[in-house]
Amino acid sequence: MNIIAAVKKGDIAAVKEILGENPRCVNETENGLCAAFYAARLGNMDMNKLFVEKSMTSYNITDDLKRSILFYAVESGSVELCKYYTERVGHSPLKADINGLTAFEYAHDLGKADVLAYFEEYCGFKYEEGYKNPIRRGFFPDPSIVRVGDDYYMVNSSFFYFPCIPISHSKDLINWEIIGHAITNPDWARLEGLDGGRGYWAPDISYYKGRFYICATYRNNDGRRPVRMQMVTSSEKPEGPYDEPSFIDVDGIDPSIFNDDDGKRYMLLNRGASIFQLSDDGRRAVSETRLLYYGNSKRAPEGPHLLKKDGYYYLFQAEGGTGVGHMITLSRSRSLFGVYEPCPYNPIMTYNEETDPYIHRCGHGKPFMTPEGKWYIVYLCGRFLDGKYTVLGRETCLDELEWTADGWCIINKGRGASAFAKRPLEPHTFDKADEGFGTDSLSPYWYTLRGRKDFAVKDGRLEIVGSESTPLAKDCESVVLRRQESFDFTAETQVKLSGAGEAGLICYYDENSFFTFAVCSEGGRLFIRVNEKIGVDYVKSFEKETDRAEAKLCIKTEGLKRTLYADGKELYNIEDTGYLSDEGITIGKRFTGAMVGVYCSGKGAVGSFDGFAANNLT
Repeated sequence: MNIIAAVKKGDIAAVKEILGENPRCVNETENGLCAAFYAARLGNMDMNKLFVEKSMTSYNITDDLKRSILFYAVESGSVELCKYYTERVGHSPLKADINGLTAFEYAHDLGKADVLAYFEEYCGFKYEEGYKNPIRRGFFPDPSIVRVGDDYYMVNSSFFYFPCIPISHSKDLINWEIIGHAITNPDWARLEGLDGGRGYWAPDISYYKGRFYICATYRNNDGRRPVRMQMVTSSEKPEGPYDEPSFIDVDGIDPSIFNDDDGKRYMLLNRGASIFQLSDDGRRAVSETRLLYYGNSKRAPEGPHLLKKDGYYYLFQAEGGTGVGHMITLSRSRSLFGVYEPCPYNPIMTYNEETDPYIHRCGHGKPFMTPEGKWYIVYLCGRFLDGKYTVLGRETCLDELEWTADGWCIINKGRGASAFAKRPLEPHTFDKADEGFGTDSLSPYWYTLRGRKDFAVKDGRLEIVGSESTPLAKDCESVVLRRQESFDFTAETQVKLSGAGEAGLICYYDENSFFTFAVCSEGGRLFIRVNEKIGVDYVKSFEKETDRAEAKLCIKTEGLKRTLYADGKELYNIEDTGYLSDEGITIGKRFTGAMVGVYCSGKGAVGSFDGFAANNLT
């Protein structure tokens, strides 16, 4: 009898005998699990203590889903065993597996009420009081937040999409709705001809003397001058309309505005954390730029934010690049212009593979305080599919920030990103965002490429007039998109094409990576076609004749796989859409995220889309 068979029989005497003869047999596996996992699932306390305290079993091991042995103790339903693995072995009920599930949530899902009650007591909150990270899913990178009264407003990068820089509102920090954009006039946007990934980077929102200020880096194409400028606009209302933006010709990225106690206003940006004084209206530079502090890790220091508290200027920076090495670091000074000393707990947030297989790319954060005096921070993150593709782009997380006795701060008790944590405030939900196009105009969740021409929207039906430009071209305006916010979703529309061209659904990252699924009319022929653009390759993947210029098109997404349907019939499978991600190809700036929507191309062609239905898109 081998050790796993002995465990399954519950024969503790046989287990002891086998361990005595061959201590290393604890490393033997069946279905990827060693004997200790089967012991935990069985729930026998004495047998589990034998493995923990008398065997060579390593308790940093996980299963294929990166689940610790605590998950298997949960399956047993034994509170005593779960308490032992939590309090004596040191496994956290809040550590997530590769899909973001924690043992705390697993106990709820399995209906293990007694175990759940223990976890609630140990973690200090009820299951119903928890929230999941990320709080903004899909393409919501580079968050900046401001509180005014009991309301919270957040902005995120929009790059080459229009309207520019979404403004979201929340009452509870978990439920958010887009209420406006910083630039809604295409004549002010300066997006014409920009490469994918350029445009508006890393915005910041602040409040000063009754006005909301939004600044961001305007990133031009490499061959244009200036390559980088800083945009500033303001409004009395958080949703806008915002003033025509000013562009400050100072090089750097990731600006933020800091208003000091003496009434002077400053803008920070990289390299490192550099600073210059602003005019009172925030629209002009009135001093030269000087370096405050380069950074803690000295690699790609950016995203600076200043906070004044208890006589210190606290400088938060993003470092390490916006990949898996991203981090938040902290330094402080008694005077604005330094010298700044680094925090002994740096980095105060970063990705740690040992503690979190779920949330990666943690960095670029901005702290804030609630009316009750509690501190939190929003920061960007990324979640991988197949361990390598952040298809949804960089998202927004939220975690508690605590000040230490020595005047520094740590985030989430130094554990890295939380997957499941206690809600900061009482829930305050909004009506669910309309997944359709809107009633008489496009809803604020829809975007176009590099500007917007007029679209006719009536009673949920969208009409797009095509042109000679296709989604391959940087002057294409006949594409309407919204964020993909879930790894699995279904999107469908009823499309009717008039004239020669094509109209249908599109899954899009940028002009170098997308696929189309459309009704086409060429040379008197009618057909349905799938085209894929993957880097330099533009491939006609599928084509099927049809007898009419309309169809109900549907895309079912399961991770990287897309299954395409027309009028309820399965037509084609795309097995791997990893190219719709930051890591998918290496052409251009890969900073956005997967989008889904509709398009029409062909001079004189008209695409009519009767509704857009999405299951689990948001």
